[in-house]
Amino acid sequence: MGEQRASFRAMQEGTAEDWNIISGHFRPFAKELPERILAHLKLLDGDFGGFPIDRLQHSLQTATRAHRDGRDEEYVVCALLHDIGDTLGSYNHPDIAAAILKPFVSPENLWMVEKHGVFQGYYFFHHLGMDRHLRDQFKDHPLYAYTAEFCAKYDAPAFDPDYPNEQLEFFEPMLRRVFAAPRNSMYAKAQEA
Repeated sequence: MGEQRASFRAMQEGTAEDWNIISGHFRPFAKELPERILAHLKLLDGDFGGFPIDRLQHSLQTATRAHRDGRDEEYVVCALLHDIGDTLGSYNHPDIAAAILKPFVSPENLWMVEKHGVFQGYYFFHHLGMDRHLRDQFKDHPLYAYTAEFCAKYDAPAFDPDYPNEQLEFFEPMLRRVFAAPRNSMYAKAQEA
């Protein structure tokens, strides 16, 4: 006998019983999100993309720098995951990271992650024939300095092959705590039931 499944062939036919079955599967699946995130981070191992260090080491360095500077766990986890979208969102990696983090982090940290790509561009866009000042479109935004600081202090300097960063296992408990329960999701109330 297989697992219990909903009986509808189109969502319009779904019943409360069907959705109870689906909800019963969703809860354990959602609890495994930290494992899936950790597994995806490991895909960055060995992916150099021409950089001096691979993307996993860059993520670990960024998070380590934020942690050693006294940032809170949520900020550190945002630093760890800021480039997790590199593998699937080659042209919009900040959006991928922001989508993963959105249900679990503050609006300030979400905006920082979502916009870090254009802010980081200050350091290299001019070498690609682009406008390095693209971030200035946000100069009047209250989180402009917050995001510029993230890039200047943690993201931009995190390409040093000699930097003694923490390993992924060090950040795992923080990641699990941040992803323990969504606080900004249309599904949060249903998960509490």
